[in-house]
Amino acid sequence: MELLYGPIKDYAWGSRSAIAELQGRPVPSDGPEAELWLGAHPGAPATVAREDGPATLADVLTVDPGRWLGQPAIDRFGVRLPFLLKVLAAEAPLSLQAHPDAEQARAGYAAEYAQSGGARNYVDPFHKPELLVALGPMEALCGFRDPAISAKVLAGLGVPELRPVLDALSAGPTGLAEAVRTLLTWPDAERAGLVTAARTAAVTGPDADLVAMLAQTYPADPGVLVALLLNRVRLAEGEAIWMPAGNLHAYLRGTGVEVMAASDNVLRGGLTRKHVDVAELLRVLRFEVLDQPVVSSHPVADGVVTWPVPVPDFALHRVTVGGDRPEVRLTVPGPRVLLCTTGEVTVADGVAPVTLGRGRAAVGPADGGALTVTGEGDIYVASTGSL
Repeated sequence: MELLYGPIKDYAWGSRSAIAELQGRPVPSDGPEAELWLGAHPGAPATVAREDGPATLADVLTVDPGRWLGQPAIDRFGVRLPFLLKVLAAEAPLSLQAHPDAEQARAGYAAEYAQSGGARNYVDPFHKPELLVALGPMEALCGFRDPAISAKVLAGLGVPELRPVLDALSAGPTGLAEAVRTLLTWPDAERAGLVTAARTAAVTGPDADLVAMLAQTYPADPGVLVALLLNRVRLAEGEAIWMPAGNLHAYLRGTGVEVMAASDNVLRGGLTRKHVDVAELLRVLRFEVLDQPVVSSHPVADGVVTWPVPVPDFALHRVTVGGDRPEVRLTVPGPRVLLCTTGEVTVADGVAPVTLGRGRAAVGPADGGALTVTGEGDIYVASTGSL
């Protein structure tokens, strides 16, 4: 087990307090801190200390893949860490986005790689399903809600221009694609007027504050209205949302631990100043109602919970130790990345123990044994799923 040092992404929507406070640094930070990356993805690889200086986790894995990754993971995913652990801290809304499935990612990456120049949707050939667990109150948009509910909300705005969208939604789930397409391809010259009309009309009701919040930052973006087609999810600490391929979503505010397949493929449709490709987003979206976006934790042992996901790329466990529970053991397959979120804990894996304070991380090899956790606090353990 070795200490792991993750880089921080300074996206504009990031918090100036959450990650700094987690790591025990001065608050507020000098600038926005959006994501702490704890993995080997080339976009921002974490590092481990070596006698001759820091080494990226990707380089460490490449030098001795059998030890660090284990043969089952290599056979399934190749010589790469198949998951990425993050801390996500949103002070402002993120973009409306979705991620491709494995086949779409491979095909999209190959097609764009053959071209030269231009903005790209696919930066790697891998899918990116995600699980996010709230570290405190968190709010997000996740998956399409019942079109009848969305139609009622939009009709309540009394904006005549939305009639084509209401007509599409009247068909139920089969009309979702047309409703989203209509909004995201709204004529450029008419977008500001549409959003202004919606914002002016949305003075009461459960989504009025959402329209106001989004329209303030994106006053000419029809994504403000697409947001009203999605489930608005309020998570309590320990609750999670699962985002499979094709799930339209956007984080609104709050801090969480996020684990995903190791990819950075993002298809954006709005609420952003980054590259937007509506046609490609529409192609990968799954236009189906997500009745229950919230995932509850499942206990797997005394002091250990998990959030089951239907992919082999990753699994996430939370270990809570202390008080009348002085020691907890956890067996997980393959490589593992650990993050301490409260207190101070010592983790032994039969190779080398490591002590983690709040906000500190570590990485352990696949050839380590079961994890034995002592001390007092909480750690999140990311690993591969069952292979």
